Amino acid sequence: MRFAQIIVGPAGSGKSTYCSFMQQHAMDSKRNIQVVNLDPAAEHFNYTPLTDIRELIHLDDAMEDEELHYGPNGGLIFCLEFLIENQDWLKTQLCGGEDELMVGEPDDDYILFDMPGQIELFTHLKMGKQLVQLLESWNFRTCVVFCLDSQFMVDGAKFISGTMAALSVMANMEQPHVNVLTKVDLLSTEARKQLELYLEPDTHNLMGELTIGTAFGEKYRKLTEAIGSLIEDFR
Repeated sequence: MRFAQIIVGPAGSGKSTYCSFMQQHAMDSKRNIQVVNLDPAAEHFNYTPLTDIRELIHLDDAMEDEELHYGPNGGLIFCLEFLIENQDWLKTQLCGGEDELMVGEPDDDYILFDMPGQIELFTHLKMGKQLVQLLESWNFRTCVVFCLDSQFMVDGAKFISGTMAALSVMANMEQPHVNVLTKVDLLSTEARKQLELYLEPDTHNLMGELTIGTAFGEKYRKLTEAIGSLIEDFR
């Protein structure tokens, strides 16, 4: 059995830093965790990847192609689609080829997949889910780790937005799902205390904060309460 974490989250949320520190933690514990970079736009990171999608295709390849003329977002989607279409390349990188996969495959491999920061790849497009299906067909057990910058989770409206993004990823990917708040060390003492209120939030009180005291909040009270019920139902 082999194991994988699919590391997703908005751009700049700390995905590559998470991968780097997880790998270092494993080394300190005399364990082995490998990292695969699947972000074709990555410029630098602090780990040595087991496999790097940029060896197959780079974002610049899609953006500079005379026929494609993709922008950054379209280019990222194209690169992930290209990876799925060329799955034999990834399979060879991870498994050493079909024969090795079927006979004598490595036991207890643990691999982190550092994904692009384009959140729609995982909220409603199909490439993220297709990647998981490929990994499962290669005998991986997978889970999704959703990274979110804690600096954007210290008031009610931002908390709701971040939670809904995480919920969209969970619903689309249909995998075991863990949310990780990053960059907590950058918060002020006051912001850390505020963050504590959102780790196990009272949804009723939180919705009250958003609906009381402003004309906008009063106007959209029913919508806000419906969103609160949705979050409460999914926890």
